This record gives sequence, structure tokens and C-alpha cells, in this order.
Amino acid sequence: MTRIAVLDQDKCKVKKCNQLCVNFCPMVRSRVEAIRVEGNKAVISETLCSGCGICVKKCPFKAISIVNLPDELEKDCSHRFSTNSFKLFRLPLPSPGTVLGLLGQNGIGKTTTLKVFSGDIKPNLGKYDNPPDWPEIIQYYRGSSLQDYFQKMSEKKLKVSSKPQYVDKIPKAVTGKVGDLLEKVDERKQLDPLAEELELKKVWDRPLEVLSGGELQRVAVAAALSREADVYLFDEPSSYLDVKQRLVVARAIRSLKELQKTIIVAEHDLAIIDYLSDQICLFYGEPGVYGVVSHVHGVRTGINIYLQGYIPDENIMFRKESIVFHEKPPTAGTNLGEPLLKWDSMKKTFKGFKLAIEPGEIRRSEIVGILGPNGIGKTTFVKILAGLEETDDKQKLGELTVSYKPQYIATDYAGTVQELLMSVAKENFTSSWYKTEIAQPLRLQALMDRNVMELSGGELQKVAIAACLSRKADLFLLDEPSAYLDVEERLNMAKTLRRVVEAHGIPAFVVEHDVVTQDFIADRLMVFNGEPGVSGLANPPTSLRKGMNTFLKEMNITFRRDSITMRPRVNKEGSQMDMFQKGIGEYYYTKAKPETAKK
Repeated sequence: MTRIAVLDQDKCKVKKCNQLCVNFCPMVRSRVEAIRVEGNKAVISETLCSGCGICVKKCPFKAISIVNLPDELEKDCSHRFSTNSFKLFRLPLPSPGTVLGLLGQNGIGKTTTLKVFSGDIKPNLGKYDNPPDWPEIIQYYRGSSLQDYFQKMSEKKLKVSSKPQYVDKIPKAVTGKVGDLLEKVDERKQLDPLAEELELKKVWDRPLEVLSGGELQRVAVAAALSREADVYLFDEPSSYLDVKQRLVVARAIRSLKELQKTIIVAEHDLAIIDYLSDQICLFYGEPGVYGVVSHVHGVRTGINIYLQGYIPDENIMFRKESIVFHEKPPTAGTNLGEPLLKWDSMKKTFKGFKLAIEPGEIRRSEIVGILGPNGIGKTTFVKILAGLEETDDKQKLGELTVSYKPQYIATDYAGTVQELLMSVAKENFTSSWYKTEIAQPLRLQALMDRNVMELSGGELQKVAIAACLSRKADLFLLDEPSAYLDVEERLNMAKTLRRVVEAHGIPAFVVEHDVVTQDFIADRLMVFNGEPGVSGLANPPTSLRKGMNTFLKEMNITFRRDSITMRPRVNKEGSQMDMFQKGIGEYYYTKAKPETAKK
């Protein structure tokens, strides 16, 4: 067996723990130095470690992870950062003229892989103490497409264009107006049609620092697409975008196929990665400890394998339970309790934008999903409910206590995650219910001792969701809770919210652009329509089927169900299924198949 011992440097505090890992190690007691302290950190020898796991259990800060893997994986190690750090096994095999999708949990090596392909990280084949030169790396990958890839990279004959993961950090690194910045990188001379397609003309003269997350995302995608390159890398290109914008971005990225470019995309929205990709590589392992890249699969097969948690061609089960979708939408209106909140017609007017809100209600134990394009008033509606915005006639929506998770999360809290959640949840924080229903499903245990200001985007999102659900409230409001979360975290978030809502009879409004997550989470839907940035109309809550049909008809998009996993899949525009569903007016849940209808 190959042993991987990983130490989280941020969590290891040997001055505060009496070095329990060293004192209790059986090998150390036998005078074999399997673990020692160097400076202020512990160092574990993977060759001398017996793999007993005592140090893992004894460490009060949960800083140690020890995993045993098959010996044959060791020869496939592509990169390791340092002693007792994350280890990546294998690399995807991209090919020109094909969009390769990367699918897996956060912290499992997708961004590291993209950095290897961009040249930011030189793969060391696990030899972090004596990194190999390019000839050795090229020799290691001989016989695969990576041999030619790294050969060109070593000769500096490979041009790479990258779209980074966290677009909200771009204004801190780059300043200036959108148009000026894009014109500087317009090497392909395709900026005009690209700006038209991605609807960037409206923000052309605005500085980057005033843009919203969705606008920044489209600018970043446009910048990556404008460069002349051999390889195009996109890390989570759909964050902050609405459904229509996601498909527009997907089509823009797929247009590079015609030029025989190599395209690699890491994405968590299942519907978009399905629509965007030709092939899929799955990433599995243990987040922050090790990641393994699967062989290449067809897109439909690859996503279904990921949901089922078992890779047949490698005989690997990487998840105990498969992720299951409902074939039919949940029946709205049953066991949802009496109305908790009713609202009359309302209006909110800003300079240049008007929002009209139709009368509606939300019932106890109900989750109402909110769908609509960006800039249509969804966040404004939620802020009115939260008491952060006033309607034109200053209507009061009762004396409800509201718990609100905003779209953009501030990181100015100086304490640890545990201190934050204790201050919000009060006495509930120590209860077994809180641990089993909120902390464990959202996988917060490993974050408790971390400072809130040091968290990544996905970690911060989970903490913000937990804080929202921890408060004593009559109504939950969550604005884009799936941003930066991976597929499993999105569905865990949906299940956690569902359990809290049902257990306490506290309803929730959820603004969400990921149709798969919305399908998983909502009892009813509020659809917002109008002209983005000019006027919006908030329609009253309606059934999931009717709401999805209304929304997707406006978007001119149809979804079908996968025959194996029942997950929603986007139909290619103009396909037989797309035309059939539009013909019968069923944009989401099909009643029949085209061949059945013909008979």
C-alpha cells in the first residue's frame, strides 16, 4: 500500500497541543522517528508511518490526514507541492477540437490541473525535493498526448489563455475601463461580435471595480476568448451568471472547437458542463489530501458515473451513496402548512430601474425558488423582505424576524468559524441536532478553527449558509447559495435547507441560477421577467412545473430528463427533442418522447 500523510500547516499548532501526535505514536515509542517536530510544525515520514491513525484521532486541531492507497497509483503521481501536502495522481488527456470538462469536488485538484496546463505549475511527478527537468517530464508522459503538450510548453511554443476561478478578485489586480482593457487583449480581432454576444456594450465605459459578479464573469470570459492561443482554460465560467448567460458563454467557448483549439473547462453546474463538454474527466479522492484523475469518458456517461459514485472501468467506488433526482416534480401544496407571509402589490423605483411585485404568499415548511435573468430585481425583492430596502409606499411586511444570506459575502469578521457560528446559534451550537443537521452535512468540522478572513470562496459560502440557518428566524432568505460550491456541496446544501425548513416550519426564499439545484430544492417558483437593468416584474409563486415552463419559454431553452439518473439536461437548440418539447409546450418535464407522439 502507498501511504499519504498530509498535514494542514494552518491548523498545526504544536505549541498548544503538547505534541500529542508524537507522544502517542507507536512507532516513536518503538524508537522509530515516524513523526517529529521541526520548528513550529510536525513532520510525518510516510515510509516509516505504520498507518495506525492514532495521531489523526489525537490531534486536537484535526490537522493530520493519513490515507492508504493501492501501490499502482504511486507511479501515476503527477504533482506534489511539498512534504505532507496535497498529492495529485494522473492528468487529463486533452485533444484539439474537443471541449474537455473537469468534474469533481472542491479541493481535489481541478484548479491545480489547470495551473499545470497553463504553465503556472511545472509538474514534479511527486519529486518536490528534487524537481525533474522538462526532458524527464516529457519522457514520463511519452506515448500520450501530454508528451507533445509538454514538449511544446518546454520550447515556449504553446500559447495559453486562462479565465481564473475567482473573478471578484480581478478588480484588485487590474484597473481601468472594460472597453480599454478588452481592446488591449483583442488578438483574435473578434471583440465586436464577442461583446455583442456576451452583452458587454452596456458596461463598455464602466471601470472594473463597479461591475457586478455576473458582469465581471462575462468580461473575464471575453478577455480569455479574445486572446490568440493554442489552449483555452476556463475555471468555473458560470458563477454569478443567469441561465441564459451561462448558455451564451457555453456557446462562445464551444465556438473555439471549429478552430481546432484545445479547451479545458472546470465547472460545477451539471446542466452547463453537460451542454458545454464533449468529454469528461472525473476527479475523486479526499479534498485537501489527494486527488485522482479518471480516464476520459463521454459527457453523458461521465456525469452519470459521477452521480452514481462508481467508475466501472477502474472498479473504483468513490462515494457510498449515489445522487438521485426525482423523475417528476414534487407535488406543491401538500403538507406545507398555513400561509406565514402575504404581500400585496408593491413597487420599488430606482434611478433607471423599476420593479413591480405581484401579490403572493409563502407558507410554513415551504421553499420558494426565485428564477430570472440578472438585473431583473431578484436581489431587490429579497432585500425588501429582509428590510434592507423600502418599497415606494413604505409597506411593512409584518413583524417577521428574517435571516438573510446575501449574494456577496463580506469577510470582515475577525474571529474563527466556530466563534462566528457560536455567536449566531447561541445554545443550539452545542446540541446534537445542530451537529447532525447543519455542521456535518455542510462539512464544517474541518473549518471550525480557521479564521473567517482566510477562507476560500466555497468555504465562506458554506459558513454563510450555516450562519443563516443558525439564527432564530421566521423566514430564511438565501441569495445564490450555490456560488463556488461543488456538485455534492450544492446538493448537501439543498438537503440541509430542506431538513431545517421542515423541522422548524420556517419557510425560505432561494435565489438560484443553477436549474439542477433549483429542481432539487424548490416546492414552488417565483419567476421574474421584464427587461434586465430597466424594469422587472415579480410574478406570484406558482407550481414547479408551471414556473419552470414559464421561465424556460422566455429563455427559449428546453430541458429533458436523463433516462438513467433523471437529472435535467439541456437540449441542443434545434434538436428533435428541443423542437418536440417546444411544440407541446413542455419546456421542462416531458410527458412523452418524440417517437411515442408519432405513434
